[in-house]
Amino acid sequence: MNGDYHVHTAYCPHGSDDQLSQYIEQAISKGLAELSFTEHAPLPKNFVDPSPEKDSSMKWEDLEAYIQSVQTAKQQYQSDIQINLGFELDYIEGFERETTDFLAQYGKYMDDGILSVHMLKKETNHYVCLDYSRDEFQRIIQLFGDVETVYQKYYQTVASAIAADLGPYKPKRLGHLTLIHKFQHAFPVNMQEQAVIASLLDTIKLAGLSLDLNTAGLYKDDCQEIYPAPAIVEQAIQKGIPLQPGSDSHQASTIARGFEQLYPWLR
Repeated sequence: MNGDYHVHTAYCPHGSDDQLSQYIEQAISKGLAELSFTEHAPLPKNFVDPSPEKDSSMKWEDLEAYIQSVQTAKQQYQSDIQINLGFELDYIEGFERETTDFLAQYGKYMDDGILSVHMLKKETNHYVCLDYSRDEFQRIIQLFGDVETVYQKYYQTVASAIAADLGPYKPKRLGHLTLIHKFQHAFPVNMQEQAVIASLLDTIKLAGLSLDLNTAGLYKDDCQEIYPAPAIVEQAIQKGIPLQPGSDSHQASTIARGFEQLYPWLR
């Protein structure tokens, strides 16, 4: 296992106060050769965070400090581990231009990056954050009419993210492809995902993208599986789609958590 390629920091409002050095020392103790800090990039300035606590991403005023702190850590630990500076970018339907503008300005600093879908558009200027909490997901189901419609909207938005032209710095890896499964045990869905997933994987392959092999779902009470789901990982491997392990850590103690369960796919 070479590295953990999905890691957050104290600059994340919904994370911990652990310092970069704590994440890095934990990664070294785990025998990792690489660590990618992929903090949630600031949301577009003209976009209102739909999460109840308005804490989905790094603040704009922290952006320069984040870049500088990771660059400093890269130098300090260069003889011990490779540190990558990255962002987890939200694909937000209708805000493609703003995302492209962000990447045009800050993409030059990126060693790594993830493109994820957390926000779904319900109608003009009405968005929801799909992974906030069980209660919020229940509200989203009521808003969309049923859980199947929420799933359909999620996968449609992922397809749009794959197709979007976000410029030369567009991340080459899709984050937690089945994040929509986060509350699957609380809200079972009555739909066949196979055809939708197969089509998405074909599009991912054609676009030359990789997938975030994310262990965070294992530790969510209503999910209890990796993202993407194991059957989808098998399909991705058959199609030759690269996989990058990530813990989605928001605290130092969870670096590389659950990676032993990824060994069959990453040998």
